Amino acid sequence: MQPLERLRQNIQTVFYGRSEVITHLLVGVLARGHVLIEDVPGVGKTVLARALAKSLNCQFNRIQLTPDLLPADIIGVSVFNQEKQTFEFKPGPIFANIVLADEINRTTPRTQSALLEAMNDASVSIDSQTMSLPRPFMVVATQNPFEFEGTYFLPENQLDRFLLRIQLGYPRRDREIAILTEQPGRHKLDNLEPVISADEILALQGQTAQVKVDQVLLEYLMDIVEATRRHDMLHTGLSPRGSLALMQAVQALAMVNNRDYVTPDDIKELIVPVCSHRVITKAYISNGDVSTAQRIMQEIMQSVPCPL
Repeated sequence: MQPLERLRQNIQTVFYGRSEVITHLLVGVLARGHVLIEDVPGVGKTVLARALAKSLNCQFNRIQLTPDLLPADIIGVSVFNQEKQTFEFKPGPIFANIVLADEINRTTPRTQSALLEAMNDASVSIDSQTMSLPRPFMVVATQNPFEFEGTYFLPENQLDRFLLRIQLGYPRRDREIAILTEQPGRHKLDNLEPVISADEILALQGQTAQVKVDQVLLEYLMDIVEATRRHDMLHTGLSPRGSLALMQAVQALAMVNNRDYVTPDDIKELIVPVCSHRVITKAYISNGDVSTAQRIMQEIMQSVPCPL
């Protein structure tokens, strides 16, 4: 069995939601990206993130974001050692391969910004020193919808660091009955065993970068990007970072689907989860509710002619 299929099946033993959600999570892994999971409480956001972490044979840390959390609680602090008469750095939970930032929008913008350098450069700076984070490195963040009590908006520059923003939705009726019967998040999750190593993940990430993207599809992708910059309802379209994220994501989706080349359907599938949180609408500026941006991205996808 292929490593990615083993990983998918392992996650499916505890997460009974939609299969495309797992696909998009695997895209984030292969594309070296971070994933933001947004939905109402109780639909399995934390279960999904923990299932991914436990399926990988690498270090995992969970950060419960709260209003009183400080940046040092994430990055770490320097402590004076009385015996050695020197300062010693005590690393925070960000020093792990998979970091679950649970309820990321319940903490203050100051603390949210502590994650920016780590997510962008896979390193942190403290006491005039830059320290690299382990490889592979991935942040899986969960958040409640912005209209819920005690939530803060995520800054646009932090949203832009997430490769995908995905929503789980409610499970199908038969799957929810299985959840009620088996309670996989309580019983099976604790016994979940890793099925893929960190070295295998790094190798797969290297292969993902070699997936072929035909010139015609690059032109199609750029047509979509430029359409966001001209759209009457958008104040800000996709940046070059956004277009690069889309290309890396579609290469990863091809790998997940056991192909070494990208198809137009790969681009169409990922337009909304990769791009909708990177644009700002003229109708209103909101970091939490992207329903309008999602609709606009779908309209753009339908309006841009597909080459194949």
